[in-house]
Amino acid sequence: MYRKSLSEKTFDGSIILLLVLTSLLMLFPFYYMIVISFSSYDDYMRHGVMLWPKQWVLDAYRSIFESRAFVRSIGSTVFVTVAGTLVDLIMTSSMAYALSRDIPGRKFFNMMVVFTFLFGGGMIPTYLIIKSTGLIDTYWALIVPGCISAFNLIIIRQFFRGIPNELNDAALIDGASEVKIFVLIVLPLSKPVLAAFSLFYAVGHWNTFFDAILYLNDSTKWTLQVVLRQLVILGNVSDTLHQSPEARMTQLEHQTPPETIGMAAVLVATIPILLLYPFLQKHFAKGVMLGSIKG
Repeated sequence: MYRKSLSEKTFDGSIILLLVLTSLLMLFPFYYMIVISFSSYDDYMRHGVMLWPKQWVLDAYRSIFESRAFVRSIGSTVFVTVAGTLVDLIMTSSMAYALSRDIPGRKFFNMMVVFTFLFGGGMIPTYLIIKSTGLIDTYWALIVPGCISAFNLIIIRQFFRGIPNELNDAALIDGASEVKIFVLIVLPLSKPVLAAFSLFYAVGHWNTFFDAILYLNDSTKWTLQVVLRQLVILGNVSDTLHQSPEARMTQLEHQTPPETIGMAAVLVATIPILLLYPFLQKHFAKGVMLGSIKG
């Protein structure tokens, strides 16, 4: 049985210690955000930086959830995330399957996909196209323009190429169409890669900010990240979140600091995406690795 020497044990211990310290350093901002969001007005004003509040209160969370604008922005973001992820997966996987098959002009279309890595339409032409198609002030302006990611398409295409051709040939002999093969054979075998990229797309839509600033002029349609930016940077809770008079009275009575409200809002915006990772973790690494080495 191999036994490690003292120098090897010391080296391994130092690596473990370094990793633990690095993990704690990375987790501390998130922990501090939780502590501040549950802190009372007195604790925050007296201590400023603290590791544990003397009194855990929900004043900051009451303030944000009593805001119609904040709650409405959550609904808007959920819709954009769910609808956008579904549209992205359908469009990307469909095009990836077509480019993985021997069709006329496949090389040309593959070159066009790669071309988008080098050149883009630009912000102003894209805005003009979205405006001319009537998508301004609609949620579809956040979904349709970027429904196909060239990078994700190439990875999924490579995964599809790794599926044995014998399955497709057997299905064709049985009289199945290309659509039926795609839906009943290819997609069920592609759950790992689809789960991985559904997470990529969902995170992208949940965090959408710049597109919402450009295309959504109606503040009632703002997504969560836009409202969060207004809240954290501007710091004017009442004006930013359009609170009702009752909510303003509650805030004045509890004297909730804007900083604690901002921390609570950031935490609420972060948790939903964090909850997705445990459910998709088993598919995440497998899907990305398979798509990158097969084909």
